[in-house]
Amino acid sequence: MNIAPNSHSRTRKRLMAAAASVAIAGAIGFGAVATGTAPVLAEAVRVEAPQVPSFADVVERVSPAVVSVRVKSKIESTADDGSDLPDAFGDLPDDPQLRRFFREFRGSGDQDGRDGMRRFGRADRQPRPVAQGSGFFISEDGYLVTNNHVVGEGSSFTVVMHDGKELDAKLVGTDPRTDLAVLKVEGDGKFTYVDFADDSKVRVGDWVVAVGNPFGLGGTVTAGIVSARGRDIGAGPYDDFIQIDASVNRGNSGGPTFNLNGQVVGINTAIFSPSGGSVGIAFDIPASTAKQVVQDLMKDGTVQRGWLGVEIQPVTSEIAESLGLKSDKGALVSSAQDDGPGKEAGISAGDVITQVDGKDVASPKELARLIGAYPPGKPVDVTLWRDGKSETVKVDLGTLPSSDKQASADQQPSAPPEADTLADLGLTVTRSDDGKGLVVTDVDPDSDAADRGIQPGDVITSVNSTEVNGTEDVAKAMADAVKSGRKAVLMQITRDDSNRFVALPVAKG
Repeated sequence: MNIAPNSHSRTRKRLMAAAASVAIAGAIGFGAVATGTAPVLAEAVRVEAPQVPSFADVVERVSPAVVSVRVKSKIESTADDGSDLPDAFGDLPDDPQLRRFFREFRGSGDQDGRDGMRRFGRADRQPRPVAQGSGFFISEDGYLVTNNHVVGEGSSFTVVMHDGKELDAKLVGTDPRTDLAVLKVEGDGKFTYVDFADDSKVRVGDWVVAVGNPFGLGGTVTAGIVSARGRDIGAGPYDDFIQIDASVNRGNSGGPTFNLNGQVVGINTAIFSPSGGSVGIAFDIPASTAKQVVQDLMKDGTVQRGWLGVEIQPVTSEIAESLGLKSDKGALVSSAQDDGPGKEAGISAGDVITQVDGKDVASPKELARLIGAYPPGKPVDVTLWRDGKSETVKVDLGTLPSSDKQASADQQPSAPPEADTLADLGLTVTRSDDGKGLVVTDVDPDSDAADRGIQPGDVITSVNSTEVNGTEDVAKAMADAVKSGRKAVLMQITRDDSNRFVALPVAKG
């Protein structure tokens, strides 16, 4: 077969084009191998995400104001076995886990910041370090704040600055009730200091930064958020802690917690620690509490608080129902002390304190904080709920005693003894020999009275603020409650010279 010339020419051109393509591809491949790079076909993945805020600027500004506090004393330190709890927790049951629930950072087992390590060769009578904590300057002339439990048993104090410089300090004053103390650095000089924030503007979820001296390591910064407000951990009558999740450990006591503006929102004072270390639950004294206490300590070296002189208890929903209150807010007066300003002004057992100078009282703790914020001698208007209506009395506050007193029960008229039963309430009672109401002699274990803790030996002194001298008085009070549409009656119970109120439901026949 013969091939036409034109066809032969087209075939040759195709072969030459294919060879040229292979040559070009080979040259590209060889160049890639020679340069060690692959051809760029697309850009690498990159995500434009919001940047997490940095705390570096805040830390840089506030760190010079934060110090370590070393305390020396002639008192021997104790081993850190978990038994060294603050005085306010001393009444906890003897259960190791429960007693370790709220561990404070006393530093009692820490020698120079190292657990279990001791320095030998010292005479036992010489002062030696028994505690280390943290603190911060609140004035340029050297006043600084720390915890009372850090310095409470100290005989001499050393402040370690941010740059490592050590300065002697003297104790200005302490306030055990709020666990606050003020030191003053001796000598002349101006110091970097910080200010307290308006903690009423602090919200759950806000960023915070804690700076302190954990385990004697020196300036250490941790960050977290505000986890909760108004925590009551049983430390004292003025509990109103801010809970944070920033890491706080032994040695952080007295150290500040800052907001992102470099202001102190709280002072580290306690942690929840089943293990002894941080688990992300720490408690701060609010700046609003600390500010007033610190001012008093700087001025007088002590804190004097107003005193109402009444024993109080919470208002439960059942108690509110029995008294005709619309809500379970306020503080129920269980007794008024004979020498107290409250009784002198006419406050008596069974009254519910709902306001002080127009400020609402949400709970007994709130009442204690409100009254404690006033100076002794201050006249205040106390609003009461009494006999189904609101009224106001003026009280000239006294001075809070150094130790709280137990109020004794009001004296009631005497009555001849007489045994009887209150079947609807599950109680057997007899008239008291000394005229203090009805003595409970038996309690039905399946009754509401038993569920609410009424025991044989308790004395019923009043029902719905009406004194009772016999079972007929109780029956009448219950009938009146039913007529008023109430579901419970409020009994005043005396036990061991202490009063309390118990709400018992009434049967609507």
